[in-house]
Amino acid sequence: MKLLRRVLTGALLFAVIVGGVWAITHRDQIYDWVRLHGYQPPTAITRLADDDTMTPYGRHLFYINRPDLTADKSYFNQQCGGKEQAIVLGCYHSNQLGIYLYAVNDPQLTGVEQVTAAHEMLHAAYDRLNATERNSVDSMLENYYQYSLHDQQIIDEINLYKQTEPNDVVNEMHSVFGTEIADLPAPLENYYKQYFTSRQKIAQYAANYQAAFTSREQQVSADDAQLGAMKKQIDGSQTELQQKQQALATQAAQLATEKSAGQIEAYNAGIAPYNNAIGAYNAGITALRSLISRYNTLVDRRNAIAIQENQLAQAINSQAPAAQPQ
Repeated sequence: MKLLRRVLTGALLFAVIVGGVWAITHRDQIYDWVRLHGYQPPTAITRLADDDTMTPYGRHLFYINRPDLTADKSYFNQQCGGKEQAIVLGCYHSNQLGIYLYAVNDPQLTGVEQVTAAHEMLHAAYDRLNATERNSVDSMLENYYQYSLHDQQIIDEINLYKQTEPNDVVNEMHSVFGTEIADLPAPLENYYKQYFTSRQKIAQYAANYQAAFTSREQQVSADDAQLGAMKKQIDGSQTELQQKQQALATQAAQLATEKSAGQIEAYNAGIAPYNNAIGAYNAGITALRSLISRYNTLVDRRNAIAIQENQLAQAINSQAPAAQPQ
């Protein structure tokens, strides 16, 4: 009996040890099972995963973070306050503790939610890389950044991350490159295939909504340059007309003096030049009014575009700087 008891005790102890080892080596699977148990992703979340062409593994990483898509700015800022300063539309809480996404309803910004969802899912993916995998991925990302990245907008974005999140720059490269750059070197493309079946679709989303901003920024910049040139022309015309007005006053006084002095020949000789000067002055006034009208029309157009740009910025972030009307 004692021998049987020892055998049973040993077997139980062995089972506990084996079970403990299995639990340690499979802790991610256990955690994921708990997180996904009974979870039904909302339709909006499923749509984002579909739009981003997430693979089963990419979708798995997305869903275990129970993505929360919200239009409540206060709630969103509570969840993402102090998180990614360069990406204000979403955040990922490390160790698979949640993804929060800001809902953007402006049709001109279609694609923002998709890019943000993919960006945050890639943070979750980066979190799951083991040391060997991470070293390999980091090397590919750094190599691309150092030698092949030429998109100034992406360079500026990474530089901003260097200021705001200096300890997570490569992590951010992992999300930014994977969602905003259409063509990557083959090793990186192959790597991202485990998360997306058509990564280029996400990059196109990014290009489309960025165009909504850049086209307006470029138009405002072009209008500002034109307005600057027109303002100089208006100032020059006003100065010239003031000079002509003074000259006309001098001519009128001279004619009045000649007439009162009975210098009829001199008076008559001065009438035609004086009338011509009046005609030139009036033509200058007409031209100036037309120029001012065109200037004001351009100001109205420029400010309307600036307001549109501001509205787009407000649609994604109430803290975004607005283009200032003139």
